[in-house]
Amino acid sequence: MAGKKAKGKKAGKSRRKMQTWEWVVVAAIGAAVVWGVWDWQRSGAEEKDFLTLAKEGEPALSRVERQPSAGAGHVGPGDPVSYDSRFPTSGRHDPDPVDPGVYDSVQPPSRLVHSLEHGMVVVYYDQPGADTMDTLKEWADLFNDVWSGVVVTPAPGLGKAVMLTAWTHTLRLDPFEPATAAAFVDRFRGRGPENPVR
Repeated sequence: MAGKKAKGKKAGKSRRKMQTWEWVVVAAIGAAVVWGVWDWQRSGAEEKDFLTLAKEGEPALSRVERQPSAGAGHVGPGDPVSYDSRFPTSGRHDPDPVDPGVYDSVQPPSRLVHSLEHGMVVVYYDQPGADTMDTLKEWADLFNDVWSGVVVTPAPGLGKAVMLTAWTHTLRLDPFEPATAAAFVDRFRGRGPENPVR
């Protein structure tokens, strides 16, 4: 009889622990849902602001330079690749693209060309100033898809200028013009030859 009572008490404690664990799970799921909704609304507002800025900058896209296509295709591991431009916009390239995001070290041109082929916009910077970097970081965070993202990478020697590249297109901004840059990103991201998604 005593053994049965002890067993019952043990089972009761187990149930209470499970209930506590369930509450922790429910709270975590609730917090994730709230955060997800907040993040979705914030992203939506940021994208709306970006599109408003891009529309404002559209007239300046007449300054975009079209580059002749140097073809495409992958090179083998370790194969040397050279380009006619410091900021290549096409040509044979590494099989691995650079993922969207902000980098603080120079990325290999052959991988960046593959990013462009995917439909990403690559933005080169050197010392553009804090406000410009904040803007570029915001865009890289907002547009982070491998087929339509933004890559931000250093290019020593640019000074305060920023160079924007897309597949066979370039635009140098010195000084940086947020509206013009936004218009460039909006015009070309997601429209690479490998898998256009926009």
